[in-house]
Amino acid sequence: GTNGKSTTTALIGHILNACGFQAQVGGNIGKSVLELAPPEARSVYVLEMSSFQIDLTPGLTPDIAVLSNLTPDHIDRHGTMENYAAIKARLLGQTAKDGQVVIGVDDDYSAAIFTRFASNGGPSALPVSVGKILGRGVFAVDGALYDAAGQRAAKVMEFAAAPRLPGVHNWQNAALAYAATKSLVKDSRAIVSAIASFPGLAHRMEEVGRIGKTRFVNDSKATNADAAGRALGCYPDIFWIAGGKQKEGGIKSLKPLFGHVRKAYLIGEAAPAFAATLDGLAPYEMSGTLERAVESAMNDAAAATASAPVVLLSPACASYDQFRDFEQRGDAFRALVAKRADAMRAAS
Repeated sequence: GTNGKSTTTALIGHILNACGFQAQVGGNIGKSVLELAPPEARSVYVLEMSSFQIDLTPGLTPDIAVLSNLTPDHIDRHGTMENYAAIKARLLGQTAKDGQVVIGVDDDYSAAIFTRFASNGGPSALPVSVGKILGRGVFAVDGALYDAAGQRAAKVMEFAAAPRLPGVHNWQNAALAYAATKSLVKDSRAIVSAIASFPGLAHRMEEVGRIGKTRFVNDSKATNADAAGRALGCYPDIFWIAGGKQKEGGIKSLKPLFGHVRKAYLIGEAAPAFAATLDGLAPYEMSGTLERAVESAMNDAAAATASAPVVLLSPACASYDQFRDFEQRGDAFRALVAKRADAMRAAS
């Protein structure tokens, strides 16, 4: 899918390892496939696949394939949203006929793909939704996860029990992981226990420090507007660091969330375009670099009247104009926060 792949992949691996399997996690996250350990009796390979990697692996036949969601991304490579969606669907089409496809159905493109797979006589198709009650499938509503796969809907967990999976987007990640592991782990209570103990991933809404009343959240993996919107929806008082190498559409789709932004600090190539979108809707400054943005955001958050301000790095952009990758960008943010925290401790 477009967003949530890494968290869902890591969460599936965490569930399987907690439930007695030897899960090997890799692909587009962590180790490349050929670096993973050889198979053992309880081995399961959990692979994150980008659209680029799907293009390069026409012979892969997964036993279970998961599609999270589809929003515009990498259109410069694929030309149209339809072509992008078709590549994602191709991996599901390669799934073993006695296997299963798990599909998030909350966007139009993914819902259409589910309809096609639900009626084509191939692998069984299981829908997953957040915010919508399904007659059959796995869904999350009102902060709880429900299982209605082949049975009456039953609540299986409250997401409050999984503190490292905040926000509606992480409810989708957890629901997808639950649905994907049901056929391997028969005890749903064991899956739920593993979800609750998930430690989270670096650079995905990762809290990297607190200074006074201010929390600092590293969401450097938010390389498009849709991903950044998921973080913006989680906090009411945000000092938002955004910008980098802009993707198609910029941040115009995020306008309904600008009410959460107390001030934005714009960096990189996208700063002028983002400023034009924010103008008149939210305060901003042209910080230019991450270091200047962090310094300004820290000072403004400390002086704010908000009871729980959040300095949020959620760039809505690729990192390639100023950083090697989103990991380097997130590490730089973490280091800047730690440096300021150390300085304040030394001063006190």
